[in-house]
Amino acid sequence: MLNRTASIITILFCCTAANAEEGMWTLDNFPKAAVERQYGASITDAWLDHVRLATTRLEGGCTGSFASENGLVLTNHHCVRTCLSQHSTAEQDLDALGFYAKKADQEQRCEAEQVSVLIGTRDITAEVLAASDEKEQSEANKARKATLTRLEKDCEQQAETQGQKVYCESVNLYNGGQYFLYRYKRYEDVRLVFAPEVSVAAFGGDPDNFNFPRWSLDMAFLRVYEHGRPAHTPEYLPWRAEGADKGELVLVAGHPGSTERLLTVAQLEHLRDNVLPNWLLRYSELRGRMIQLATQGEENHRIVQAPLQAIENVLKVRRNQQLVLMSDAFMAAKKKQETALRDADGAPWKDIETALASFDTFYLRYLFIEQTAGLQSSLFNYARALVRVAMEREKPDSQRLRAYVEPALPGMRQRIVAARPIYPVLEQQRLSFSLDKMRELLGPDDPFVKQVLGNRSPDELATELVEGTQLADPKYRELHWVGGIKAIETSEDPMIQLALSIDAEGRALHRRYENEVEAVIRRAEEQIAKRRFETEGTDTYPDASFTLRLSYGSVKGWIERGKPVKPFTTTQRLFERATGSDPFRLPDSWLAVRGKLNMETRFNQSLTTDITGGNSGSPVIDRHGNLAGLIFDGNIHSIGGDYWYDAKLNRSVAVHPQVMLEALEKVYHARRLLKEITLAEQPESITRAE
Repeated sequence: MLNRTASIITILFCCTAANAEEGMWTLDNFPKAAVERQYGASITDAWLDHVRLATTRLEGGCTGSFASENGLVLTNHHCVRTCLSQHSTAEQDLDALGFYAKKADQEQRCEAEQVSVLIGTRDITAEVLAASDEKEQSEANKARKATLTRLEKDCEQQAETQGQKVYCESVNLYNGGQYFLYRYKRYEDVRLVFAPEVSVAAFGGDPDNFNFPRWSLDMAFLRVYEHGRPAHTPEYLPWRAEGADKGELVLVAGHPGSTERLLTVAQLEHLRDNVLPNWLLRYSELRGRMIQLATQGEENHRIVQAPLQAIENVLKVRRNQQLVLMSDAFMAAKKKQETALRDADGAPWKDIETALASFDTFYLRYLFIEQTAGLQSSLFNYARALVRVAMEREKPDSQRLRAYVEPALPGMRQRIVAARPIYPVLEQQRLSFSLDKMRELLGPDDPFVKQVLGNRSPDELATELVEGTQLADPKYRELHWVGGIKAIETSEDPMIQLALSIDAEGRALHRRYENEVEAVIRRAEEQIAKRRFETEGTDTYPDASFTLRLSYGSVKGWIERGKPVKPFTTTQRLFERATGSDPFRLPDSWLAVRGKLNMETRFNQSLTTDITGGNSGSPVIDRHGNLAGLIFDGNIHSIGGDYWYDAKLNRSVAVHPQVMLEALEKVYHARRLLKEITLAEQPESITRAE
């Protein structure tokens, strides 16, 4: 703990040069000169354009990259588990068995998945700020949102008149300091090509999660289709079979979800005192209940594995985030940074403090009602979305909630009507648990709690709702989507009736949050961003926002408690660690070919590149634009990366290309796939650096 505290202080106050590899940079502002000074590599605009078009965003929350000109996408196994579950049965669990389409017509549709590629950006800062300038905070917030909605819609309509179909999304950078319009090409026909068994993809399970050394084959292949055929994707990343050497420059392109390095001290304290403790208490208990459910039969064990792994992953993240925010040294350092930036009256920072003090008075109600923490269920999520979209479609786009504007509806419709497995026992457990927590934390006499539960227990209501609803049927969901407000208001489905009956309360809380918290904080953040630009310019990077970023670093280990951690692991140690029992059990496919494998094959690697959640599936790229690895995790120190970057300790963890290629050849005999990726040549459009 002492070493960690000292590291935090050092990183926050040391010179820029010591932290040269810090940052998840937008491609228009990538520090090309710094990379050339440090590594002697020329990262050209042509190189950046190539990487932009070769990197994909999986709308479910991950990243991928094109691996051939035929729409093949490389990503992580844990990013395709929903699709594996969609095609699994109690008799054939593809998560456990793995999947490989030996022929093109065996590739399986992932109905809920969408893959996007960034094809262009436009700076709209002046238009957005002009719309909200000199308005009162709540009116400014409404004007800002209406302007963003209009610009997104105009962007899509303009493309349509030119015979193009694009998805346009407004992006807020530097906490309101800049606004951009991002244009995406979106693929809605996405199919599963390959995924290994989960026991090798997630070898080591929760004990190894966020640790290194590591031995995980966390890889998978998808393919995007257009008009029923594999899409033509000329910009892709050729494989560098041997990977990058120790100390060599590598770059990671991806869509990091969110970081909070620009938050004020008051915002960090709100996370520390309200958000994280509440989350940790609830999900620690939910984890225990799910582990218990998994003991109640083989089928329950199967259906619990993916959600349980997700919860365990985020629990480890949240615990370590809380440890950072509880560090007196860290908070003192952040206060010192903030004091240096504040002007004489510090009005924007005070406004944020006032807004959060107001939020504290209704945070739990907002969390459990509007954010539906009290109604955790995939079935209820469907009901809530159908109710909201039906109501919002009755309004002009400029007056809708931002999540339901026209540009967002096609993707939402695909997710709602997509066929995906619903497990009643899991739905009942999650719903009962969340109702129980809502009653506990809001109180049994709370009017909303009494309205929802009546005289029923959480278990009784959860059972009644899950057994009574028809929303598990995608055709039933589609009928309500198409039927609109009339279908919703006349529906006798108990889950839809519940969502409809509590919608007014949720909307009231949403309006209160927008007016008392969001509007105030957004205006204050814009003012702080202006102040930051005056002192620092844009020679820094914005917080992550699930938009395309590029980070750079090298293949490198670190010193852990006085001992060096090497940057590579090999296959030899994988077999030495295997015990035959989960989570250290290897699948039979690997045990059967042990004698044919090269025990010196590099398996996983550690890198100094700056990443966070959402970078799962990101390609590791060498200076020539070749694939040199596949990001799937970070080490334990990287979890604090939400708030700062520690050059000495933060590491990202990637699957090495050597083991991916050897596994495809010797374990899975994936000849069709191997031929496609190994015969791929460097596209001529990219200018290689010498």
